[in-house]
Amino acid sequence: MIVLKNIHKSFKNNTVLKGVDLEVNKGDVLVIIGPSGSGKTTLLRCMNYLEKPDQGIVSIDGFSVDGKHASKKDILTLRRMSAMVFQHYNLFKNKTVLENVMEGLIVSKKMNKTEAKEISTGLLKKVGLEEKLNEYPAQLSGGQQQRVGIARALALNPSVILFDEPTSALDPEMVGEVLAIIKDIAKEGITMVIVTHEIDFAREVANRVVFMDGGVIVEQGTPKEVLVHPTQERTKQFLRRLVHEPEYTI
Repeated sequence: MIVLKNIHKSFKNNTVLKGVDLEVNKGDVLVIIGPSGSGKTTLLRCMNYLEKPDQGIVSIDGFSVDGKHASKKDILTLRRMSAMVFQHYNLFKNKTVLENVMEGLIVSKKMNKTEAKEISTGLLKKVGLEEKLNEYPAQLSGGQQQRVGIARALALNPSVILFDEPTSALDPEMVGEVLAIIKDIAKEGITMVIVTHEIDFAREVANRVVFMDGGVIVEQGTPKEVLVHPTQERTKQFLRRLVHEPEYTI
């Protein structure tokens, strides 16, 4: 499904990824966790060339792109195999909820408006927004905007959906509604790679967990192996910090 080989990425003098190898099988729900600055979001963005690797090969469904020799045509082909759900929604502010979901079908898939509207309406109903079709992003809560983003990703029928910390910009009471939608999608067997800080969510939804730190994969395995019985001291240290995070009351 997805194969990453020797992925390197630097931003000026800051080396973010240091030769990462990773495989994601069809139907996997792979969750990537790790401290801020560990390279997890950069790795996710390299999967569809929103960030171009300095070195290494990305393959999706057997189609491979080499970071050192990537043509615009190859990058476009690779991107069309995935869909991204962004941390900050990235919706078109001047388009309605329905139009936001239809846009990719009309522009990327060259679908007629009637068919695009039918598919988009069905997906918005699926994420609980059938009553918001003609509203604009500014009229929606953060959780509702993120659900539009999920419907937009599903509309493209991609090989894999990439989630970049999909709840980190949300108010706490809105996190649950978005996580519930992602859980429902996971049950359908859609391949997903999710970068998140929500450890409990990772434990519930993932069949594989990757822990990153310092631009490398420190440990990977089942949720039980990584989150309950980690073998690497750095993983244990990270999880202990989360468990014993102090609570403050005002």
